[in-house]
Amino acid sequence: MQKVLIVYDSRTGNTERMAMAVLEGVKQSGVNAETKRAGECTLDDLQEANGIILGSPTHFGTMSERMKKLIGESVKIRGKLENKIGAAFTSSGGVSGGNETTLISLIQAMLIHGMIVIGDPMEATGHYGAVAIGGPDERALDVCKKLGKRVGELVKKLS
Repeated sequence: MQKVLIVYDSRTGNTERMAMAVLEGVKQSGVNAETKRAGECTLDDLQEANGIILGSPTHFGTMSERMKKLIGESVKIRGKLENKIGAAFTSSGGVSGGNETTLISLIQAMLIHGMIVIGDPMEATGHYGAVAIGGPDERALDVCKKLGKRVGELVKKLS
């Protein structure tokens, strides 16, 4: 059966709450889903998934150090993530905290691996992925669920 892996880093719990909402959305699609913290995720975990959703808090306009470390290690499996579905989400402390640049940094890594990256053209705050300012409110959590469900549905269609 298909599987979506949600890899996230969270220092304050905000990005973790988003990851749990993404997980719920993937499960709504009928696809198996699992969450892993960036520091606990292995390269095998990435290779075994049909879809990978990366979530990171915004640190100086980019992903966290733990997420950078995992992505840096992923060079060892370059070519093995090709054609997997990918998506991203982030949280920051403020409106001008660098959410979009963080999402782009996560998306760039997925594109380098040849993944099929999705966003959501219909969400006013989620074109590149799901975003929360501070603690995710109900709207941000709903966007996370929709993102997870969309990835799950695409994994089913393409697997």
